Amino acid sequence: MSQHTRLTATAVSAVLLLGTAACGSGDDDSGSDGKASAKVTVKHKYGSTEVPVDPERVVTVGLTDQDALLALGKVPVGTTEWLGGFKGAIGPWAADKLGGKAAPTVLKDTGTGPQPEKIAALRPDVILALYAGLTKEQYNTLSKIAPVVAQPKEYRDFGIPWQKQTETVGTVLGKSDEAKKLVADTEKHIEDVAAKYPQFKTATAAVATPYEGMFVFGSQDTRHRLLQSLGFGLPDGLDKAIGDEFGANISKERTDLLDTDALVWLMTDPAKDGPKLHKDPLYGKLAVVKEGREVLVKEPSDFGYAVSFGSLLSVPYTVDRLAPMLAAAVDGKPATKVSSPAS
Repeated sequence: MSQHTRLTATAVSAVLLLGTAACGSGDDDSGSDGKASAKVTVKHKYGSTEVPVDPERVVTVGLTDQDALLALGKVPVGTTEWLGGFKGAIGPWAADKLGGKAAPTVLKDTGTGPQPEKIAALRPDVILALYAGLTKEQYNTLSKIAPVVAQPKEYRDFGIPWQKQTETVGTVLGKSDEAKKLVADTEKHIEDVAAKYPQFKTATAAVATPYEGMFVFGSQDTRHRLLQSLGFGLPDGLDKAIGDEFGANISKERTDLLDTDALVWLMTDPAKDGPKLHKDPLYGKLAVVKEGREVLVKEPSDFGYAVSFGSLLSVPYTVDRLAPMLAAAVDGKPATKVSSPAS
């Protein structure tokens, strides 16, 4: 997901003008009571950023960052669309957190990165880019508009765990304790679901999608972290084959990576895409196919999008529906049908 934004001189001037208006005409950080506003420093891939605590206007460039904000009681003024075309880019698992407030303005990323002019027009106090892959150039451009909290350096781009994402947003909002409690409650939910299926602890699983061949996600991807939280192990040699990315297309010689106890496929139309995969001379011969251990998930669906979203709010929604499918896949009975959830 390499994204490079190239702006004309005119566009840059517009961004700077809007950014100046958003930040005010002076350098006074005083609040209405004359006291300095509280600030916090957040470290990230490109250094550190000082941000106002509990900012009024937040724009999320990170593709799933809005869920942590909503869970902590803050509705962003702008979100970035990724999956589903949902109103305000708010999935059904998070919609009730709007609390009757207007949905955020939805921004687009057409493959060249964030749109600075449109972000600046929203007059943000802070720009969040946690579940993201900002380049240094993009970070510098957005920083002229408002303080930017970019993706953390200790993870691959688009590799931040939902726990870290939630706690970082909690820091920005001045709600660290509340964020930690939400994380603990969600982890407990996952543990309770996993406890119903002890067989997961001795099984392996993987997630892939038939994008330009066979695209397999890496160990730091949210989808694989979810499987691991349920007890599954990942294929040996996964990251060596994937490289330093959140996922990659594997070569025909590494089709063996997919021969796991349960294999989750994210696809447009399982009824058509599944049989197409089975025609592959190498993949079709794997035991995971012959023994009916595939979990075919239709991604153009609320459930399918939730599997990929991997946020504080989507994870409980996902595990409640995905765990029974995984259990059917690893029950040792090829005849068992792996059924998709009704909703």
